Order: sequence, then structure tokens, then C-alpha cells
Amino acid sequence: MKNNQFNKNLLICGDNLKALDDLKKQRIKADLIYLDPPFFSNRHYEVVWGDEAEVRSFKDRWAGGIHVYIEWMKERIKKMAEVLKDSGSFYLHCDPHASHHLKIMLDNVLGHQNFRSEIHWQRTSSHSDSKKWPNIHDTIFYYARERATWNPQYLAHSPEYVSKFYRYKDDRGVYRHDHIIRSASMGPRPNLAYEYKGYTPKWGWRMLRDKVEVLDNDNRIAWSKTGRPYLKRYLPEQKGTMVSSLWTDIPPVSPHATERLGYPTQKPEALLERIIKASTNKNDLILDPFCGCGTAMAVAHKLNRKWIGIDISPTAISLIEKRLDKLGAIKRKDFDSIGMPTTITELKALEPFEFQNWVINEMRAKQSKKLVADMGLNGYYDKTIFTEEAGIQVKQSEKVGRNVVDNFETALRRGKYKMGFIVAFSFTKGTHEETARVKGKGLDIKLIRVEDLLLGKIKI
Repeated sequence: MKNNQFNKNLLICGDNLKALDDLKKQRIKADLIYLDPPFFSNRHYEVVWGDEAEVRSFKDRWAGGIHVYIEWMKERIKKMAEVLKDSGSFYLHCDPHASHHLKIMLDNVLGHQNFRSEIHWQRTSSHSDSKKWPNIHDTIFYYARERATWNPQYLAHSPEYVSKFYRYKDDRGVYRHDHIIRSASMGPRPNLAYEYKGYTPKWGWRMLRDKVEVLDNDNRIAWSKTGRPYLKRYLPEQKGTMVSSLWTDIPPVSPHATERLGYPTQKPEALLERIIKASTNKNDLILDPFCGCGTAMAVAHKLNRKWIGIDISPTAISLIEKRLDKLGAIKRKDFDSIGMPTTITELKALEPFEFQNWVINEMRAKQSKKLVADMGLNGYYDKTIFTEEAGIQVKQSEKVGRNVVDNFETALRRGKYKMGFIVAFSFTKGTHEETARVKGKGLDIKLIRVEDLLLGKIKI
């Protein structure tokens, strides 16, 4: 990677081990690292992305057991520690299946003295489970180095709290009583033991006389019927309740949320907003080495932070690009995207579903709604592109033969399509002959080479 590629926000498609090494070589260091890696659990996600343009198989299953998973994570976190500033903060998002193992490993790698908090985020409401207490929270481990940024976050007081404590009102607004005189536990302060308006507190005031006079002249001191003074705390002037390590106020991304992208482990923007605001300031650099659908990048962008996102999946990178495009980031050229497959060799090396996603995306088509081929179709065009719907089949192979055309013909006729596309690296002579035959029977099947698609020679 060249130095000038780090002059602006960066989206990296590739293994985060190599990407982190490259960042270290370029002496790039982050103010905040947030990661939401694959969880150690037995769930298997199969998902159609929200815009139906991408499909990806999500697995957080780890053959080899917990120790293999922890070593896999440890190798990466060591490299993350090397690109974290001396004043940096680190957040790792996990679930209860491996949190205790991860905590020990994090203490060893990041230093137990840098541990700050174990945050519990309630990600769902309670549900029934016949054999155990239902797990309804995720864990977020927060580590910070000595000079790390810390901006406390606050929640508005609850209506119940306001009703209970803010019981007074004047022309300025609703307020509560607060202490302005010292208590016995604070002990006496001779310089604060003075008489004001006929009142001399036994243990003294909490501030000098001139400050008390300023507050009183501004009508910020209340006097009880017994003549005891109190400081007025007006509700609009209070920050609220400081956010603790138990987060119950941020719901998960609902199926109908405008921010939902179809990514199964997508975290709400409000969650990332709280973390980013607490541990960074404007223009600080945020790194997400498992950036998935790009929530950290999108929130960082909105909050005027710099960012670097890394994901091994071209599907994920394509989704993030679309997400950032909606924020105007592409139009303004606010980031560079590197590492996406650009050669035949790289495309052949992709995982099958990643290759399928790449093809469907390049063809500006829609993905089949099933993870596996839907009646022999991997994608389709609706009537917004052609007068009739058209099916697409993707083959990650060379010398595709006539039998593929025969099977595709059956699938198209079953789906009542009038047109179809087969995409592969190359085709045999028999394949071309077979497409000519079916065209004579009223079915138009076009053969597209991956190389032509890669070079932009195909115009749909």
C-alpha cells in the first residue's frame, strides 16, 4: 500500500492480518479500535441482503473448539495492539459463549491494567428457555491506555425520576433542591463559616460568600419555610444520568428499521455512536478490522471521524460502498476502496458465494432469494430492466458444456422466463450450439464470459 492511500478514509478488502501489517508498516495508528468478530457459537446464518442484490453465508461455527477460536482471535488482537495509539481505546464485542476466555486473553495481550469496563448490552427482550436462564445480552470489553480520550455519555432522566425529584417550579422552569451548605461528614471549614441573610450554617457553606451572593441575585437559591437555603438545579441545565456499564436503552436493529441491511449480526448505529462519542473526538481515527456491513464506518462518517474498515468479504465491501454512497461519501470522494478482486486469478480464488455475489453485482441484477440456486437460478432481472424477467446462472468454472444449457433451459421454462444468462470463465463449442437450438424454440440464452464482465465489455 502506498502512503497516499492513507490520506483519507480507507476500505480494505482482504485478510485483516495482512491489512494490519500494512497499517503498521505505514505507521498508521488508531485512536479507537472497535471489533465485532464472528462469535463462538453454533448458529449458522443464511441471509439475503436487504436490497436482494447480495447473498452471503455467515458462519460463526468454529471446528476445533474454543482454544482454536481464542488463538485465532489472539493472533489478530496482537496486531491490533500494534496499531493502537498510546492514547487509544479498544472495544471488543462478543457473546456469552466465549467472553470469559476472551477476557483472559485480552488481559494478557492488552494488559490487565488497561481494562476499564465490561459493558452488557441488552440486545433482545426476555424469551423462554426451558433449560437455562435466557441469554439476552452481548458483552463489550473496553480497554484504554493511560491517556485515552474519555467523554462521559448521559441519558435523559426518566419521567419517574423527574416527577420524584424535580418537584419545584419558578419562572425559569422546573428544578430540584441541592445542597449549598456543608454536612457534618464534610467537617468544618473556617473560611466558609460566615453569616448570610441571618443564616450561619453549623459546618459552613460549600462556597465563598461572593459566589453565594451571585447565585442569590440570580434567583438560584431557594429558602425553605424554616429558613434553610438550597441550591436550585434546573432540569434543562442538567446533563442527565451518566451511562453505566449496563445498556438497556438501545434496541437491536428491527426488521423494519431504515438502517437495516439484512446483515444477521448488524449492530444498531446508536450503539456505535455511543462508543465513538465516548472515546474519540472529531478527526480522530477509528479502525474496525471486521467491518461487516459498515456500521462503524457509517457512524464515524456522520460524526466527522476518520476511519479504516477491513473485511475479507467482497460482498461486505460492496455493501459498505453502497451504504456510504447514500451518505454522499463516494460523490465527495471521501474514501478509497482497495483489495477488491480485479483479475481472473483473484476471481477464481473467491469462495463460491462471494464469486456469485460479485457476478450478480457486476451485472446490476438481483440475487436469488435462496442461498442455494433457486430452481437452478442464482439471480434474475425483473421487468424494470427488460420487458420480460430474465434468469441468471453463475458457474465458477471453465469450459462449461451443453448439459449446463439443457438444465438451465429446464429451470427457465419452469420459471416461465423468456430470457436467461449463463456466466462462466469459458464455454465449449457445444454450449454455443445448444443456445442456438433453444433460441429456435423461443428461449434466448446469452453466454457471458467472466473476463468480458470484468473488463466492462458487457452492456446490459
